[in-house]
Amino acid sequence: MSLREYEKKRRFNVTPEPPATVGRSKGKSSALRFVIQKHRASRLHYDFRLEWDGVLLSWAVPKGPSMDPSEKRLAMAVEDHPLDYADFEGSIPEGEYGGGTVMVWDRGTYVPKTPDVGKAWRAGRLDFTLKGKKLKGDWVLVRTRGRDSRSWLLIKRRDETATTKDVLEEAPRSVKSKRLMAEIAFDEGGDVERAAKVDPPDAIRKLMSDPRTRTRKPRAKPAVWHSNKA
Repeated sequence: MSLREYEKKRRFNVTPEPPATVGRSKGKSSALRFVIQKHRASRLHYDFRLEWDGVLLSWAVPKGPSMDPSEKRLAMAVEDHPLDYADFEGSIPEGEYGGGTVMVWDRGTYVPKTPDVGKAWRAGRLDFTLKGKKLKGDWVLVRTRGRDSRSWLLIKRRDETATTKDVLEEAPRSVKSKRLMAEIAFDEGGDVERAAKVDPPDAIRKLMSDPRTRTRKPRAKPAVWHSNKA
């Protein structure tokens, strides 16, 4: 696994994203992490990331994950990300790669069905169980075409955790900070109006009716990455 492409696309003296540092490989007894980040860049998508071999294997899911097994969600493979990215929530400056608001929408651990995730990834099929705050149960990622294709499908397996409820609408807040996208953008110096468009309207109305919203002040905007583990 390599972070070369990740590093080439970013200016770490400008973006608050973490630097391209490969983490320690986990032992067999250690839990592997996953994270899903809601990302309003030029378009809304959800970044699905699985820890393996010191990095986060990553896919961009345009419509986000679905707990309904009948829904097959396109997942486009993107560059590996550093392990510290699992904790990143904030605003990527406009004009930078991926500029926009990022939320830690869900996170937890996962259990692969086969012990060698790298081999399964190269073969084009990953079966795993998620143990997140929002997403749970059995899932599969399947490459749709040849071995070099970036196109995959993310599919929920039929089990007791499957549901037709729209978890994206029902659980819109960050599992890290409990904020909506609009709140993250406001606090971190991002585009609040653009971020608010991808929050559920009912959640925005409730936020605006809260008297604490009127007195809320933005936090100091970080110039570069700093670790802030939740």
